[in-house]
Amino acid sequence: MSFWQRVGLACVTELGYWAILGIGRTIRWRTEGWANLEAVHREGSRFVGAFWHNRILMTAYFLRHRGIVAMISRHRDGEYIARVSRRLGFAAARGSGSRGGRGAVVELLRALRRGRDVLVTLDGPRGPRYRAKPGAAYVAGKTGSPVLPFTVAVDRSWALPSWDGFIVPKPFSRALVIFGTPIRVGPHPGPQELGRIQSAMDDLGRRGDAWLEK
Repeated sequence: MSFWQRVGLACVTELGYWAILGIGRTIRWRTEGWANLEAVHREGSRFVGAFWHNRILMTAYFLRHRGIVAMISRHRDGEYIARVSRRLGFAAARGSGSRGGRGAVVELLRALRRGRDVLVTLDGPRGPRYRAKPGAAYVAGKTGSPVLPFTVAVDRSWALPSWDGFIVPKPFSRALVIFGTPIRVGPHPGPQELGRIQSAMDDLGRRGDAWLEK
């Protein structure tokens, strides 16, 4: 990158970091199923957190500074996300299904074996939206770690005109983070395991919608 491109990237990173902190601190957070996350750690395991791509911003704030390793794409928007994520205390495993995926998966496997939790956007980086891809199940199967499905619902937000309808919560909104039951998969997960993950995410989405309707 040129000098001015690097300057621009640094400015966008700082702006994104402070925007996430600023908005996140105004949100009234609530959680359901936190015991599911704690149960994984009590068993001496680490989780493969699985969530939808358009929940990245809220997830980044809620799970910040926990030493989690997140799989982030090598596409242009991934560079911004990776830099902001590092400011929020995440480590980045760079890659996706189309670029550098194998290297990123290796990094996730190493992180789990070293006792760190990892995050995977199930439908990223290009969709289709809300359709689970096999990455999380593959990583979980290779390490014996459970997939921990979760979602975030927010009552007031903006949706960006992107493939995933990227969600930006409005200041002073309410948010509910829902952790589902950990899902164990075999060493060679197939369509059945992927279907279980999809079903779990669909159920979490319905629970989030029900909370918003109250």
